[in-house]
Amino acid sequence: MSLSILEVRHLRTLAALRDAGSLVRAAQLLNLTQSALSHQVKLLEDRYGTPLFERKSVPPQFTAAGMRLLALADTLLPQVEEAERDVARLVQGRAGQLRIAVECHTCFDWLMPAMDAFRQRWPEVEMDIVSGFHPDPVALLHQNRADLAIVSEPDEDDTAAIAFHPLFSFEIRALVAHAHPLATRPWLSAQDFADQTLITYPVPDEMLDVVRQVLAPAGVQPLRRTTELTVAMLQLVASSRGVATLPVWAVQGYLDRGYVKDRSIGPKGLTGRLFAATTRAAAARPYMSDFVSVVRETCFLSLKDIALL
Repeated sequence: MSLSILEVRHLRTLAALRDAGSLVRAAQLLNLTQSALSHQVKLLEDRYGTPLFERKSVPPQFTAAGMRLLALADTLLPQVEEAERDVARLVQGRAGQLRIAVECHTCFDWLMPAMDAFRQRWPEVEMDIVSGFHPDPVALLHQNRADLAIVSEPDEDDTAAIAFHPLFSFEIRALVAHAHPLATRPWLSAQDFADQTLITYPVPDEMLDVVRQVLAPAGVQPLRRTTELTVAMLQLVASSRGVATLPVWAVQGYLDRGYVKDRSIGPKGLTGRLFAATTRAAAARPYMSDFVSVVRETCFLSLKDIALL
C-alpha cells in the first residue's frame, strides 16, 4: 500500500471548513489564504479521486468520503492537541495562573465562554478576573497585578516590554429608538451626533471608538450621559433619551427582538479591534498562547460579523 499523504493540517482544514461554514471563514480561522486552503482540499480530492464536499452548498455538505475524514479528524485532532499540551507541561511545568484585566465593559459576553473552554484544556491553571473595570489594564501587567489584559489598541511605545496579540475586529453600530429621526438614515455621519445625547459607559474618551475615530476628528462634541450597564443604556435609547454606539455582538439579542434600531456609522461602518496584552515573559508560557488561540477560535465561531486580526 502506498504511503498516505494525509497530514494533521489536512484534518484541521476539513474540521475548520465544517465548523466555520465556508471556505472564506475557514481560511481566516486557520490564518491561511483561501487559495492555500482550496489547494489542500484539491490535493486530497485528487489523491482519493472523489469530491469531499459539495462546492455550491453553504454551509458545505460533505460527501461520504469527506464525512469519513471528518470522523478521523474528530478522533485524532483532540489527541494531538492533548499530547502537545502534555509535552508543554513536561517541559515548563503544569501549574500557572492567568489573571485577566479588561477595559471593555462588553467583553464579558465572549470572555466567560472562552474561559470555560480554556479550563477544559488547562484545568491546573488558576484563572481569575481582576476585579473592577480598569481604564489602563496594561499598567496592571507592569505592576504584576494581572497576567493578561484585553485592550482596544496596542501601545506602540510599550512593545519592548509588552506583547500585543491580535484577537478580532468587529463593527460598532449606532443604536436609536424606532421613532427616532435618525432611524430613517442609511448611515450616520459625525454631524448627525451633534445635537444628540450620546449615552456611553463612564470611560475616558480615548477608549471610545466613536469619539476617537469619528467625533473628535470632526470636532463634534455631543451632550453626554453615562451608565455602567448595557441594559440600562439600551433602555435609555429605546425611550428616546439619547443614542448609543456598541458592538453588534453585544446587542444582537436586543436587535433580533426589535428592541432598538441599529445604523452604520459612516458609509463604510465603524470598526473596533481587540487585542490581548501580556508581558514578553508571560507570552512564552504555553498556556498563555493557547488561551489567545482559544479566545480567537471560540469568538470567531460564536459571534456574528467579526473578523480575526
